[in-house]
Amino acid sequence: MVTKPHSKKIREQLLSMYEVMRARFGDRHWWPSTSGCASPEGKLEICVGAILTQNTSWSNVEKAVANLHTAGCMSVEALGALSAKKLAELIRPAGYFNVKAKRLGNFITCVRERWGGDIEALLSQPVEELRAELLSVNGVGRETADSMILYAAGQPSFVVDAYTGRIFRRHGLIEEAADYETIKSFFESHLSRDVPLWNDYHAQIVETGKNYCKPTPRCDGCPLRAFLQ
Repeated sequence: MVTKPHSKKIREQLLSMYEVMRARFGDRHWWPSTSGCASPEGKLEICVGAILTQNTSWSNVEKAVANLHTAGCMSVEALGALSAKKLAELIRPAGYFNVKAKRLGNFITCVRERWGGDIEALLSQPVEELRAELLSVNGVGRETADSMILYAAGQPSFVVDAYTGRIFRRHGLIEEAADYETIKSFFESHLSRDVPLWNDYHAQIVETGKNYCKPTPRCDGCPLRAFLQ
């Protein structure tokens, strides 16, 4: 999978890449939550946002989340009481609102039926058990599950997205054919299991990807340009 021969060198390069991104963009303070990441409502908001952000911009997710707050629906009980039609109306700004309403409904049903509506109890499970349960929910994929684990549960599970694969393939650190789990394992095996590091590292990747490492790369000005082989 890895094109460089020594794990220590890879680890050092990954950390160097992180530092130059962070020097450019600063701490990203991700995941943003209007309710505070430590509160049950904040953790739920992060989980809701992780589902809503599929195939849309974060600015649209913020509008949908704001709608839920305004309607007094940012709780497991309130979300569970909404009809699919009403939920879809509230999250309309996030796009694909009927599909996402169903996915949110599936997630809320899991929290209610398996955990008595206690989002913190769900998220307090060991990482492997939590990830398996989240992936069993129809509509929760690997990136969404890992986002919930890292940002809502505050547990180590590296998040991989399209930017991650694109950036690190272009820098020769992962093979073209590497899939999600392979890329995830690559980062988790070379970085210490430090939740704040993994949190901000992924946020830095997103910032670099959306500004520079587009499908057609914009290498001029990219903080990672010096690392190209």
